[in-house]
Amino acid sequence: MNKGAYQICNRCVMDSTDPDILFDEKGCCQYCTAYLKKKEAWKITDAKKAELARIVEKIKKDGKNKDYDCLIGVSGGVDSTYVAYLTKQLGLRPLAVHLDNGWDSELAVANIEKTLDKLGIDLYTHVIDWEEFKDLQKSFLKASIPGMEIPSDHGIISILNKISAKHSLSYIINGSNNATEFIMSKKWSESEGQRDWLLIKNIQKRFGTKKLKSFPRISIFDQFYFKLIKKNATVNILNYIEYSKKDVMKEIEEKLGWKYYGGKHYESIYTRFTQGYIQPRKFNIDKRKAHLSNLICYGEMTREAALEELKQDPYPSKEMREMDREYFMKKLNYTEAQFKEMMEQPTLRYSDYPGYFNNKFYKKLRDLAFSFHLMLKRNNYYGEIIEKGDSE
Repeated sequence: MNKGAYQICNRCVMDSTDPDILFDEKGCCQYCTAYLKKKEAWKITDAKKAELARIVEKIKKDGKNKDYDCLIGVSGGVDSTYVAYLTKQLGLRPLAVHLDNGWDSELAVANIEKTLDKLGIDLYTHVIDWEEFKDLQKSFLKASIPGMEIPSDHGIISILNKISAKHSLSYIINGSNNATEFIMSKKWSESEGQRDWLLIKNIQKRFGTKKLKSFPRISIFDQFYFKLIKKNATVNILNYIEYSKKDVMKEIEEKLGWKYYGGKHYESIYTRFTQGYIQPRKFNIDKRKAHLSNLICYGEMTREAALEELKQDPYPSKEMREMDREYFMKKLNYTEAQFKEMMEQPTLRYSDYPGYFNNKFYKKLRDLAFSFHLMLKRNNYYGEIIEKGDSE
């Protein structure tokens, strides 16, 4: 491929708007190639069903005589709603945790309330200090990196771990799953900085006007503490069942009264606007390409249907887009001039700011801790509950 020439994968819909993409001689990208190599191992076999039964039994046993036996995060989205439903179907007693960052849509709030009420699940909501968090979000917008959701993601991870420690719960049931979330460019993903407190602190120090006094944080040392001392384990429970987005959405609509909000992670107004408006226009990132490519490889969507969907605007409707833009501007106190300046600022990478991932000391420390973590897994330190590739 000539430098600068556009190319799209012949099998999925990932394309050269991702700077890391590589194509083989058949014109297929490394993402779907890797997916198809792993797909066989992801199949739900009798052995995997037995493993799920063993995990559930272990969680129940360790949670005996406690008010709850596990923790789940809830957002009002498809995956977290189904995790809530599934945990109850399996006889678990979860405590639901929600981070209210000030951007929940009315539909998301209604989904959470209906779901937990019908399932009889208790809810802990952490309401973030809005003025402090608003200043942090504006700092990340000024930083001009794609990961505008990093502060929210970091806060969620921090709260889940701290609440699990408070209630002496070792198991966090996660809605992540290989089948629908494997394909994603690192250059597009917030996962590069989700756990990086040093990155967050340095971006706020450079661009912010407020000190982060109450913002929920989890440093690299906290991560070691929760993982190695408190033995917190993340269980990606959807990897143990046949998981079809279409079927799941239909089921939670019928059983729980859940309602769809128009796109992946669009239950948050901030996510909807940054992912549906700012990222495509400023960074040339359309995450639908990754989301749809997963569904193509999983066999839940044809490539032709995905290409047709990509012809449409990322927003469910023009009216919603304009309404969200107005809400975004007002909530963050942006003038048109400030918004225009933010959108036109040259784009940067995570590595342009100091963080754990590009600090030699922290990188060595992380590698050492990971090696220690693997050794503990091999020696059954975690009670045989940790699955392959958990929690990271």
